[in-house]
Amino acid sequence: MSRFDIRANGWDKLPRRVQNAKMIAKAIEKKISLDDSMEIIDFGVGTGLLGYEIVKKVKKVYGIDTSAKMLEEIKVKNTKELFIEPIHKDLTKEKCNLHVNGIISSMTLHHIEDVYHLFEQFYEILQKDGFIAFADLCSEDGSFHSDNTGVHHFGFEKEFLFDILKHIGYKDLDFQIINTIKKPHKEFDVFLLSARK
Repeated sequence: MSRFDIRANGWDKLPRRVQNAKMIAKAIEKKISLDDSMEIIDFGVGTGLLGYEIVKKVKKVYGIDTSAKMLEEIKVKNTKELFIEPIHKDLTKEKCNLHVNGIISSMTLHHIEDVYHLFEQFYEILQKDGFIAFADLCSEDGSFHSDNTGVHHFGFEKEFLFDILKHIGYKDLDFQIINTIKKPHKEFDVFLLSARK
């Protein structure tokens, strides 16, 4: 059982986690013109903290995650009005046959070892002019998590991500600081990375 399976049941109980997801959703809505014809993937959907904000503005959200327990939380929370389709899949190892208008993600990228491969796959999944909007940590000293098991990157530099996206063929690249997570020992900046196919 993964650390996310173990923590799924109490995931939404941390106020700063809920607040961060709301801030990310607002930043995405400000940057991307969402509409009710769009189908979106929420990559690393977790319990849907971001996805449930975005689904209010679009036609459909597919929530992809490697944690079955996190997806069980979504099944419990789903209603007719606010519905995320849960998909149990590891996109670092499996192909995705969806073709969507956009891919969003909150605080998942630093858990991915090969981000280049992931962004390559996302490029194939996106429809023409489709967007990505990924929120994650700016470079940090490794103290954000109390346990760095499964953490492959201590945040990211803008240049590192831009180099990857440009090489694959993404356009309209943008990187902005959208939130600061305050922990007792330190503050950590959160960015929103966006681009189009």
